Amino acid sequence: MSENMNMAVMASQSDLRRVFSVFPTGVVAVCAMVEGRPVGFAVNSFNSVSLKPPLVSICVARTSTTWPLLAQAPRLGLSVLGAQHGGLCRKLASRSADRFKDEAWTVSNDGAVLIDGAALWLECSMSANFTAGDHDIVVFDVREAQLFDAVKPLVFHHSQFRELMNEECVPTQCA
Repeated sequence: MSENMNMAVMASQSDLRRVFSVFPTGVVAVCAMVEGRPVGFAVNSFNSVSLKPPLVSICVARTSTTWPLLAQAPRLGLSVLGAQHGGLCRKLASRSADRFKDEAWTVSNDGAVLIDGAALWLECSMSANFTAGDHDIVVFDVREAQLFDAVKPLVFHHSQFRELMNEECVPTQCA
């Protein structure tokens, strides 16, 4: 084993959270209209699952009070948040009563709430739900997709929001 490698026994959830934070992820808003109002939360556990049929998944804490509301919706909007959505992400991750105040969003004909300015919109319906420890793995059928190529995604790494560098930049030339 390399001398530079630090091996530690994971003693707590905060230790695991810190260790897992080295893997950069995108951030996805999962939202729908529920009883006439927008409901949603943010996840960074989004994955593509299958191309045929088109399936994606998220992981949801079993303690979530928002997921039981969303799970009843016939269609959900999954929006890959744009780099400018750090504030919205914090609101969606909070226990705030009005997570959508002063935010721009669109509702599909089937009640999926999609965040304006996102890099990708997916309109989905729930396909399967599996228990996995303290989370549920939720699989969705993708019904509609709209890509916004010009939007840079929000990236979460080391518990902070980050931006992707421009492809043309050399690390010593870009800030």
